[in-house]
Amino acid sequence: MTAPSQTSATPRDGSPSRRGRWPLLAQRRPLVVYFCGIVALDLAAIAYLLTSTDFRLSHVAAFAALTACGAVCIEATRRLGMPAGVSRDLLSAWWLPVVLLLPPLYALLAPIPLQILLQVRVRATVVYRRVFSAAAIGVAACAASVAFHAWIPVPAELSSGRASPIVAAVACAAMFTVLNTALIAIAVRTADPDTRWREFLWNRESALLDAVELCLGVTVAIACGLNLALLVLALPPVVLLQRSLLHAQLQAAARTDPKTGLLNAAAWQREADTEIVRARRTGESLALLIVDIDHFKRVNDTYGHLVGDQVLIGVAATLRSQLRDYDVVGRFGGEEFVILLPRADVTEARRVAERLRSRVGRMAVPADHAMVTVTISAGVAIMNMHGHDLIELLAAADLALYRAKELGRDRICLPARPSAPPPRTGEEMTG
Repeated sequence: MTAPSQTSATPRDGSPSRRGRWPLLAQRRPLVVYFCGIVALDLAAIAYLLTSTDFRLSHVAAFAALTACGAVCIEATRRLGMPAGVSRDLLSAWWLPVVLLLPPLYALLAPIPLQILLQVRVRATVVYRRVFSAAAIGVAACAASVAFHAWIPVPAELSSGRASPIVAAVACAAMFTVLNTALIAIAVRTADPDTRWREFLWNRESALLDAVELCLGVTVAIACGLNLALLVLALPPVVLLQRSLLHAQLQAAARTDPKTGLLNAAAWQREADTEIVRARRTGESLALLIVDIDHFKRVNDTYGHLVGDQVLIGVAATLRSQLRDYDVVGRFGGEEFVILLPRADVTEARRVAERLRSRVGRMAVPADHAMVTVTISAGVAIMNMHGHDLIELLAAADLALYRAKELGRDRICLPARPSAPPPRTGEEMTG
């Protein structure tokens, strides 16, 4: 689940605020209500099923074995760590057999020990995120389990090889995936209404990963139904896939700014250099923007760094939502952002910059008894008009940004004068 940075909420007088002691209270009220509703639903389902479930030793043994496999998977990948924000794993390979083979109560309980293990052994985050993750997975898993047991009254039939139980298993596994993704997506959207749905719903990569998880989970369930000892054979390939997946996510995380999710300065520079080389080769136009949040220090001093972080996150999300997929946007440091606009001329660049300024100006971040609003200033530089490489464009845009601040902020400026034309090559001079 996407959540704000865990910056300290201690006020300037040094005494922790109520929101500092309870990070959930620092979130938007709709998110708090949604969080409490999902957790309450999960707890109510557990309480109800505890009184109506017939406990059997074989069920407890299978639950313990599958949980142990999940724990081994976590421990085997622990040294790799886990990226911040919304991350993916293959623990569904162990949750889905619980969903399909055991009574629904076990589906509710399965995420709890593994989420505790992730918190203690892999990456400690604010507790409410782990609680919500366990509740969301549990609710989705319980619904899928109820559906499967209504369809296939004898779960052992899954290992018989007949088509009907396997089709039911695949359908209910897909149901679990859809419900779990929907619950997380609603939480992300509630936390940040400006975020576009497509940023955290399915794309080609996430859909492929979901399909892999579904296949793994159903396969492990069939093997587990045949003989619980077959989990020993299923464990190594799942661990290997889990390590590969986390390694790829961590490589991607190394390119992004952990607070805003945008490209970090080094990754942005590499992407920008590539775009500039392409623009030179094709002769297309290109624009560069440097965006700065006006009076950002005043926000930190007045409302605290936690609210300041929320402002940064909000501005970053607003910028990203107003740009094209192939525009290159990153955090340059502090409250500065950099944007490269391929195939944008001076008119298009000014139009985009003005739209960003207007949208950020309408953004509001909740704080104690107030809504925090900010403005931005931006400097715009055009390739071959204000510079011919990345360094020159950055310098020109920075000068334009300085001019915007001198003129009163909350405005868009271009450099006062275009740069000199590029020096001619030897061939041009002698030709």
